[in-house]
Amino acid sequence: MEKELLEKLRKKENIRILAIESSCDETSVAIVENGRTILSNIIATQIEIHTRFGGVVPEVASRNHITAISNVCNEALKEANLTMEDIDAIAVTYGAGLLGALLVGVSFAKGLAYMQNKPLIPVSHIRGHIAANYLTHGDLKPPFVCLLVSGGHTALLNIPNYTQMELLGTTVDDAVGEAFDKVARVIGLGYPGGPKIDKLAKEGQDNISFTHKNIMGGTYNFSFSGIKTAVINYVHNKEQKGEELNKADIAASFQKAVVDELSQKTLHALKELKQNKLVVAGGVGANSKLKEVLEQECKNNGIELYSPSLKLCTDNAAMIGSYAYYQLMEDDNPFAELNLTAKSTVPLK
Repeated sequence: MEKELLEKLRKKENIRILAIESSCDETSVAIVENGRTILSNIIATQIEIHTRFGGVVPEVASRNHITAISNVCNEALKEANLTMEDIDAIAVTYGAGLLGALLVGVSFAKGLAYMQNKPLIPVSHIRGHIAANYLTHGDLKPPFVCLLVSGGHTALLNIPNYTQMELLGTTVDDAVGEAFDKVARVIGLGYPGGPKIDKLAKEGQDNISFTHKNIMGGTYNFSFSGIKTAVINYVHNKEQKGEELNKADIAASFQKAVVDELSQKTLHALKELKQNKLVVAGGVGANSKLKEVLEQECKNNGIELYSPSLKLCTDNAAMIGSYAYYQLMEDDNPFAELNLTAKSTVPLK
């Protein structure tokens, strides 16, 4: 039966997928057509709720997903001017992310799929971030190298086709987004750290050398725990001596060191693989310094650079719907049973 359904869907001229994303602190439902066209993309963010805690509180996030998800789904259908009869499949993020938050989305998607008799497509949050670029750049096709930079993941990936990934390197400790959040907290900027450090860094100078041992030399792996600790020690030493902190210089110096690490390894990978397309994915891809450096390096080396629109950099359901389409079209078994469960981690390959 599933094989017959798959063949029938693949023959359709237009495939509309309703996608659900609840991996962290955004409740999002979107409807995407043929993996490239967004018919609706509703996002209910919890940033203001978690700001007072200095970061995302998993239980609070889960409770707010439960409150929001049904209304967000109805709004997505309304904005697209569609009903569930017009939907061909339901996609949902099953991992990676906060387990409780993911369970809300997975449970809602399973109930909807069962009630409406629609096939269910389980999507990796990581692969969704990559697919956000297909929604922004209609002409983008694999193969390419992808720099994945988000709150929970930092990795270099070789993407030979829509549904395969080769892991070149990843973080061995903090993801780059986590490092931004922790440094922002120690200098009193609060949550979310990435945008606040980016903004403050524009007022400062890259004039502080944070000593940290690079144990990842000669590999495509990343380590940001060292520089994070160096910044924390620098701040504590200044405070103990009663010396004034120049927070803008700290932000600029930290950001420049991190961006250099990301850009240098990415360019090395592109040259080694003889690849001329670079795709940036994940929320940290919105960082202005990273964009500036990568744009210049790619221009100097004849490399095409792709990144999602600002709205699609952060967590959203449209990117899940985009990847679900290619999973549907290319995988031998793209569907999940109704015993699908959420996973806090998923493999980067």
